Amino acid sequence: MRSLHVSGDSLMHRTRPAVKIAGLGVFAVLIFLTREPLILLAALAASGALYFGLGQPIRAALSPLRPVILTIAIVGLFHLVLTSAEEAMVTTLRLSALMMAGAAVTATTTVSAFIETITRWTTPLERAGLAKASDIGLAVGLVVRFVPEILTRYEAIREAHRARGLRPKIATILGPLVIATLRDADNIAQAIDARGIRGQ
Repeated sequence: MRSLHVSGDSLMHRTRPAVKIAGLGVFAVLIFLTREPLILLAALAASGALYFGLGQPIRAALSPLRPVILTIAIVGLFHLVLTSAEEAMVTTLRLSALMMAGAAVTATTTVSAFIETITRWTTPLERAGLAKASDIGLAVGLVVRFVPEILTRYEAIREAHRARGLRPKIATILGPLVIATLRDADNIAQAIDARGIRGQ
């Protein structure tokens, strides 16, 4: 199975997971509190430098971002058509900066560290009887771990189209991708339940 984590010894790698996740949350709030293009450009440049400075080859660094970049482009296009060019630019810059910052955190934090941090943060909810902290941590960890698998399956379906002489299209890729993803999710859920991992 693929992983979004990238081994390294950068400052981001050495920073505690709790600090990185909290910093990402603060960063997300701050960029959504401003509409100034220059500030958003600076945020995008800083987060991009952070991510691309992890030592990965450019192609390898861009590979997991392509579906997100496509989604951001579609959202920006919708804003351009339905609202205004300014709104499209602001939205695109915000989402791009957040994508780069999130990618930097994900690439330098292992899934187990994500689970441990989220579980520790949600312990007060468990004490209050609102949720089970380990279940929330497991859910977050599965989301982070499942993303590269979806990307792998997407690439496999696209290559299968090309091998058959068909032009890959979203309309013909999305159906098989969703079905395969749901099948994997069911298998993972059954495995979790069979091992009695979930407490609720």
